[in-house]
Amino acid sequence: MPKMKTKKSAAKRYSFTGTGKVKYKKQNLRHILTKKSSKRKRNLRHGGILSSDNVPVIKKRLLPYG
Repeated sequence: MPKMKTKKSAAKRYSFTGTGKVKYKKQNLRHILTKKSSKRKRNLRHGGILSSDNVPVIKKRLLPYG
C-alpha cells in the first residue's frame, strides 16, 4: 500500500503539541489593521487550540503522519 500524502496546505496551517492537541495561528492579522482595536489585535497574536471535535479529521485526512 502506498504512503498517504500530507495535505501541504494543512501542514503549513496546523501543528501538534506534545500532548496531541492541534495548534493554529489565528487569522485576520495581516492587513486593514487600522480599524481593529488594540485589544483585538493583541488577542489575535496568540495561537489557538483546535477544538477536540475537529482533531480526528486533521489527524486522519490532512496530516496522517503528524
